[in-house]
Amino acid sequence: MLPRLGTLARSLSRRNMSLAPAPASKPFLLYTAATPNGHKVSILLEELKATYGVDYDVHKIDFAKNTQKAPWFIQLNPNGRIPVLLDRRRGDFPVFETAAILLYLAQHYDTTRRFAFDPQTSADDYSEMLQWIFFTHGGIGPMQGQANHFARFAPEDIPYAKKRYLDETKRLYGVLDIRLNGRDWLAGPERGTYSIADMNAFPWVNGHAFCGIETLDEWPHVKAWIERNSERPAVKAGMAVP
Repeated sequence: MLPRLGTLARSLSRRNMSLAPAPASKPFLLYTAATPNGHKVSILLEELKATYGVDYDVHKIDFAKNTQKAPWFIQLNPNGRIPVLLDRRRGDFPVFETAAILLYLAQHYDTTRRFAFDPQTSADDYSEMLQWIFFTHGGIGPMQGQANHFARFAPEDIPYAKKRYLDETKRLYGVLDIRLNGRDWLAGPERGTYSIADMNAFPWVNGHAFCGIETLDEWPHVKAWIERNSERPAVKAGMAVP
């Protein structure tokens, strides 16, 4: 029988295989890197820190050394991707996949529902939040990620692939622009309420220039939304991690 991941994580840490920072006095350990997916989680952690005083440790994963494929990391996330959150308050419970981490943190630690909606008392708003989280998770992230790859990292120039993923990224920005017309935030009544739906999308769209979209002038409502996000102190702090 395979050991429980939390137990295995503790064992790896004791043998110094996880390279986790010490002392382990903070409730969370975030394995991450400076990518849009990593920044989603660090933004929420910074928001929770500012609101509830809940702090976290950071362990930077070195892509150049392929650390995310090391056996100890694969035990935490079999997919070999960052970020991974280790919850020390709950038996070193590991959580991977960014949307899952955001929802996990909202469920267990956003006790006053500052950054997410209550599924019981605000069911429609909660559903809207999930819809926009999954829109990003299934659309913007994968498509813009592929646009980044073919524009920046592909070993050969493939114009069709570059155009396909860039065009799809732009189309998805257009969907966001429709949603944000007359709204400040993606989910919630009237002009919306800042939530994990916004945190989930912001780091990708904020990095638009990396895939070749020089400005957001074509999507004025998205551009204004980016500016609103960027003004938040916790967003600034989260974007600087690690």
